[in-house]
Amino acid sequence: MKFAGISVGVATALVLTACGASKDSDKPNVVASTNVWGGIAATIAGPDATVTAIVSDPSADPHSHETSAVESAKISDADLVVYNGGGYDEFIEKAVSGKGKRTVDAFESRTDKSDENEHVFYDLSTVGTVADRIAAALGEIDAAHAASYTDRAAVFKSRLGAITAIATKIAAEHPKTPVLQSEPLAHYLLVAAGAADLTPHEFQEAIEQETDPAPAAVAATQDLLTGKKVRALVYNVQTQDKITKNLRSLAQSASLPVVEVTETLPAGVDYIQWQTDNAQALAAALK
Repeated sequence: MKFAGISVGVATALVLTACGASKDSDKPNVVASTNVWGGIAATIAGPDATVTAIVSDPSADPHSHETSAVESAKISDADLVVYNGGGYDEFIEKAVSGKGKRTVDAFESRTDKSDENEHVFYDLSTVGTVADRIAAALGEIDAAHAASYTDRAAVFKSRLGAITAIATKIAAEHPKTPVLQSEPLAHYLLVAAGAADLTPHEFQEAIEQETDPAPAAVAATQDLLTGKKVRALVYNVQTQDKITKNLRSLAQSASLPVVEVTETLPAGVDYIQWQTDNAQALAAALK
């Protein structure tokens, strides 16, 4: 288990540095759309494969990313492409469409196919399935290390359990606690925690599509904060605008906790620590 932990740290470092590296012809070459999926892929890959993440800037918005010529070449040369899917990272969906590439599509791997929220990197069940699919794909490409890929996936999945336990405890201690989101990023975390997301659908859709919500939707959303009808604001710091910043100010004025969430890994943090921090922040806010 100590060795597995060391592998996780080394793998994450690979993701953060691999964008400038050339392909090692002796190892499978994995390209991921974001450093979230890249971090997971690198954990499974360990020292046996190289991993490159296209979007790794903590301040970047994967929704609006456009691939450069260099990034397109990296995707084209990849032995395996891991991406979110569901329209979230369209830049890479377009790059692999019709190319016959070996891929792992996280959205298509989701456990509950009826849930259309595309932010499946907050869905631990789906993340576990993706880990298994990455291990299986790498094992097919590199049969000599198939057992190692499988073992690392198993260790990674076992660590997801501690995060699930935090969410389960929230659900037990604070069932159906009302919250507001600046956009539906942490949807799956809130579902696991048994929280009630009261955000008006019209508001969420407009913010996510980067359009202005109707005045009525904005007023209804603001009323949830000024009227203290929710216990916390879950706030995406990567897609801020005048409207969402105003929501944060209203929450602070009403002495409501603000739970900051992101779409990519913060610098120096791996997936397990990132989601552990998110779950613990939500638990603290809802106490």
